[in-house]
Amino acid sequence: MILTITMNPSVDISYSLDKLVINDVNRVSNTRKTAGGKGLNVTRGINFSNIPVLATGIIGGTTGKFIQEQLDEDNIAYNFYVTPKESRNCIAILHQGNQTEILEAGPRLDNDDVEQFLQHYKKLLNQVKIITISGSLPLGFPVNFYVNLIELASEYQIPVLLDSSGQMLLTTLKSQYKPYLIKPNQEELKQIIQMDIDVNDSHSLIKALKHDSLDDIPLIVISLGKNGAFARCFNHYYQVSIPKINVVNPVGSGDITLAGLAVSLHENESIEVMLKRAMTMGMLNAMEAQTGFVNMNNYHEYYQQVEIKEII
Repeated sequence: MILTITMNPSVDISYSLDKLVINDVNRVSNTRKTAGGKGLNVTRGINFSNIPVLATGIIGGTTGKFIQEQLDEDNIAYNFYVTPKESRNCIAILHQGNQTEILEAGPRLDNDDVEQFLQHYKKLLNQVKIITISGSLPLGFPVNFYVNLIELASEYQIPVLLDSSGQMLLTTLKSQYKPYLIKPNQEELKQIIQMDIDVNDSHSLIKALKHDSLDDIPLIVISLGKNGAFARCFNHYYQVSIPKINVVNPVGSGDITLAGLAVSLHENESIEVMLKRAMTMGMLNAMEAQTGFVNMNNYHEYYQQVEIKEII
């Protein structure tokens, strides 16, 4: 089973408007509310692949109950640490081809919540084979919290796939306990290594991935958007090319890509199959209006169009 961790989940609310009028009333006829957060998108992607998955993290209040109800409707198993403090809402206003987002920070938690969640997490570890960690931390949690989760997972020899950014990622990379996989985009990679990268030059990408701060991480996948991806698996490097697609909603595609990587690791697939699976699932998500949705009926068609080239 795969365990997905979303420490700061939300209810994602989408408002579609023909035109956003500032300082006036805007009436919405089309509203979508879903259980959100990067880790819950990963959970959905794994669930579409028919692999056993369990979602965890921290929820609270009526918003937290709504998240649970949504996961029940999707037949997704979960075991959250529940706090009385209200989980957050994240609002996206879609207007005139634009997307304006209003994101709540979420509840401020304390050291007792930190310890309680760690105890909750420990009880789940003997059930799982792979762990994914996605997104931000709740207010009040230490920046090195993901290091603690990876350390505990290492005691059970469980590989951790980490999709985070900023100081949380930098702190993790400087620690003794490393994730098995990270999935930065090119800007996040630049922030890590503090050097320019030419994403059109494989030698520049290889040099970046040889940076000292990335030592001891077995698998790194750099997201390159429409240009596919570039990956390092131990000491081997791979260029991943994808076909041109009709992008409807790219939000969550990186999360679904991570789901594909987790599924392949769970199934002990080769690196070539892993990268093709992950990129195919990410593309399928981008072609759908609903974030986190994957039409697996089209999987084999697009899987065949993903090309993997090992760079020597």
